[in-house]
Amino acid sequence: MASLIALGRRAFLTAGSALLSACSPLGLLNALTPGDAGGRLAASDIAYGPDERHKIDVYVPVQSTGNAPVMVFLYGGGWNNGERADYAFVGRAFAAQGFVTVIPDYRQVPQVRFPAFVEDGALALRWVRDHIARYGGDATGIALSGHSAGAYNAMMLALDRRFLARAGLPSGFVRCIAGLAGPYDFLPLDDPRSIAAFGEFPRPLDTQPISFASARAPRTFLATGNEDETVRPRNSIALAAKLRAAGVAVELKTYPGIGHAGILLALNNGFRGGAPVLADIVRFTKA
Repeated sequence: MASLIALGRRAFLTAGSALLSACSPLGLLNALTPGDAGGRLAASDIAYGPDERHKIDVYVPVQSTGNAPVMVFLYGGGWNNGERADYAFVGRAFAAQGFVTVIPDYRQVPQVRFPAFVEDGALALRWVRDHIARYGGDATGIALSGHSAGAYNAMMLALDRRFLARAGLPSGFVRCIAGLAGPYDFLPLDDPRSIAAFGEFPRPLDTQPISFASARAPRTFLATGNEDETVRPRNSIALAAKLRAAGVAVELKTYPGIGHAGILLALNNGFRGGAPVLADIVRFTKA
């Protein structure tokens, strides 16, 4: 039995990696796997700022009673690629769980460097505060989530409160955060993508989410896979330890047999059996 379980996990991991390395992999994933029937796209291509990349899609529960919790999801892509439409499966998955879900695009390298893509996230959150009620969402506070580079962006918004303040948002607007396979403590810069995104910034420590871990942080869920070779689990482990030392409520989950792609694909209902990532995030953020 144990060998069968291990084989199933390996197949899940391999399939996830293959999908994310294929041409237009996430678009293909959306086409080939049925989306969650309980969520639907309510609005797309909504401008939240002046740039062409400042656009948002909104997903809502099919059965909505209004004043629903809000989930904002920031996708990854090494700060240099990604499109919100490719993450329709994420939007529908969270919407089916009762969240009004927002997925924004943001400017990327080489158009911009740090901190511009984090500032775009703050601008998107301000749009959420000002407009999400018309889609049935509770505008008083949100759950923020992200994968990989998107988890980095989300964590910087949650921990370095200067970003929210500059966007005119109160410090408690992010009431909890869920980071999936995020880079939070990655100095020295040794990857071409991180060098391109952060290498010109004059204060390297200010680029690291772990530098801003403090007692003021929101409740935090950190997830990683023990086979992630893209963003090593030590990032989540180190941030969890520093937040806990500051007295923050933190849940750290390490999923066996799951790599960098697999933890994202577990949000898709075609791969959900590989790890209970969606259920764990929903439980944590609704607590």
